[in-house]
Amino acid sequence: MAEEEIRIKSLNYQKRLAAKIAGVGLDRIKLVPERADEIAQAITRRDVERLIRSGAIVIKPARGVSRARVRGKRKRRGPGSRKGGKYSTLSRKQRWVRKVRALRRELRKLRDSGVISKREYRQFYRRLSMYSSVRHLRSALEKELKLSEREAH
Repeated sequence: MAEEEIRIKSLNYQKRLAAKIAGVGLDRIKLVPERADEIAQAITRRDVERLIRSGAIVIKPARGVSRARVRGKRKRRGPGSRKGGKYSTLSRKQRWVRKVRALRRELRKLRDSGVISKREYRQFYRRLSMYSSVRHLRSALEKELKLSEREAH
């Protein structure tokens, strides 16, 4: 009994030293019980570092905070839960930014894939504020440039 207590105390020192070396908490340090005698012999930092490298002292991976509960709990954003005006949930500016970014993304995609030329891209980019959605932009492109025929090629 007394001998085991001495061994545990001596290993506590190694555990604390390993935690300090690795820059982690004591709970992340695991001492391999089969190599307890070898660990008990380690006195210096260099000895403990050698044991970490050889695998006698293991540093457990960090545990993060589980997001499972948050993911499971969805916000109720349906029309019945909304209070306030039309723009209280999403401001006019935020709606505009979202729309314009989507339109620019679509136009860029068409230009990069070679469906429309740089000149046509600039032409439509200038008039982006006229279109209310990506679908509206596509229908305008089809009317003016016969886009469906080009995409087929």
